[in-house]
Amino acid sequence: MKVHYETAGDGEVVVLSNSIGSNLRMWDPQVKPLTDNGFRVVRYDTRGHGRSPVPPGPYSIADLGGDVVELLDTLGVESAHFVGLSLGGMTGAWLGQHAPERIRSLALTFTSVKPGNVDMWTGRAKQVRAEGMEQIAAGSIGRWFTPDWIAAHPELAAELRQMTATTPAEGYAACCEAIAGLDLTTGLAAISAPTLVISGADDAALPPSHGQAMAEAIPGARFEVLGHAAHLGSYEQAGKFTELVLEHLKGAR
Repeated sequence: MKVHYETAGDGEVVVLSNSIGSNLRMWDPQVKPLTDNGFRVVRYDTRGHGRSPVPPGPYSIADLGGDVVELLDTLGVESAHFVGLSLGGMTGAWLGQHAPERIRSLALTFTSVKPGNVDMWTGRAKQVRAEGMEQIAAGSIGRWFTPDWIAAHPELAAELRQMTATTPAEGYAACCEAIAGLDLTTGLAAISAPTLVISGADDAALPPSHGQAMAEAIPGARFEVLGHAAHLGSYEQAGKFTELVLEHLKGAR
């Protein structure tokens, strides 16, 4: 399926993959630093999100990974660096296992390969199909950011809340179904791409124990924990997050 995407810059390609309930705009803080350092940024809306198509669910992680392979084919890109957050990180872990020839390096951030909470995810899918996205959007900000960050950035928090509120309900629900029951742990040892794993010290949705377990299972992976960061640490600690990612990308060149 052809997803909506935007490109910026020139050089080695870095694909940026968004979290559930967001769109490619969540990567706004990273685009200029990456392009200034000689990378071509390709950010896209996961299926069911932003301006990408919204096929009826459920979706699987193989569907989401297949969309990335098709995107690379569309762009004529043989292989790319991949940075994914939350659901995007799950997509990256699948690609590292099932399309290793297309992946130069991986940054798996604020994510897990075995999220758990199956009933919560299936219940959330049912909820948004019945009620829409407003209640989910109200709760998402509290999961994405620490209270101090929300208090210090009320306008930006409101803008990002709206990003979730305008996510198509079916797309969100179908991606919830992709996450529910997900377990990619058995294939982690087969990942050969240089891998950076980042977790947030204050991430209640997917705590650092998830990232640590991933990093320990992936050969040679590096694990970092960002302080004062909840689930959308690419925004809350944009400078430190981007610095870690750039260091990793440059090392994988």
